[in-house]
Amino acid sequence: QVDLVESGGGTVQAGGSLRLSCAASGRTVGTSAMAWFRQVVGHEREFVAAINWRTGSPTYSHSAEDRFTISKDNAKNLVNLQMNLLNDEDTGVYYCAASFSLPITASPHAMDYWGQGTLVTVSS
Repeated sequence: QVDLVESGGGTVQAGGSLRLSCAASGRTVGTSAMAWFRQVVGHEREFVAAINWRTGSPTYSHSAEDRFTISKDNAKNLVNLQMNLLNDEDTGVYYCAASFSLPITASPHAMDYWGQGTLVTVSS
């Protein structure tokens, strides 16, 4: 069992920045990748970014690349998502996820564990 706890959500004006964090605990040994997904009411969870837990290699959605940066701290079992130049389309609940398999995919069905989510609201 892996427990994931997100933090850092909130309300920000368009053009602003937020930094999300996800703390992992439990049986984290063997984690292959950590990822962030966003969900808006009535829609499926949408891939935002992921990071290979061993190599640190990142993967981004088209909307996130050049604006967001995913990073990790293996010693603290943390994964962070720095989000810059936010716009109203970035609004949603952001979920942290862990996968024990590779390669990294954009499908939420490939994730093994999920956090409870943290709400990000971008106001225009």
